Amino acid sequence: MANRYDPTTALIVVDVQNDFADPAGSLYVKGAADVVKMVNGETRRATEAGAFVVYTQDWHPASTAHFAKDGGIWPVHCVADTWGAAFHPDLSVVGPWVKKGANGEDGYSGFTVKDPTTGATTPTALEGLLHERGIRRVVVVGLATDYCVKATALDAARLGYGTEVLQDAIAAVDLAEGDGDKARAAMAAAGCVLGYCFGTLP
Repeated sequence: MANRYDPTTALIVVDVQNDFADPAGSLYVKGAADVVKMVNGETRRATEAGAFVVYTQDWHPASTAHFAKDGGIWPVHCVADTWGAAFHPDLSVVGPWVKKGANGEDGYSGFTVKDPTTGATTPTALEGLLHERGIRRVVVVGLATDYCVKATALDAARLGYGTEVLQDAIAAVDLAEGDGDKARAAMAAAGCVLGYCFGTLP
């Protein structure tokens, strides 16, 4: 889609961090290397069109109820100021980033974090960044389809942004077989457009 980006559009790059995108990461997502390449292409196109590019970043404390060792479901990952939490070195980073989960919350969505004990949600800085730039539409890419990409896209649609998710610039954990497909269906049902990077076909 040649005219996907303009100054009222934001490209949201979700969690392209070492623990998810590098084979040595604690929660490596298969296919992440291809995602990095596709994301970089979209970043270039967005920047050239005057769109806003913003990144989300898991940024957990060493102990949190989000982790299995502390009662959650996930291996330790993206601990603040560690290699695993850093952006993948091949990722082109051209805009600000929003850290999530820094106080031990579940940080699936780029827009909100949730207390894993009480379930209370609080906003991140992302919506404010979009609002101050007059953003009306977002394009979501990154990792992983069935968790942080899905949650970010669903929140974007709920908040009234026209939302597109690029299918060849995301990859799923598939903790259970078919989770990625279910996530795509949920995003489509919420009104998200399931698109593809410019120059690629479904």
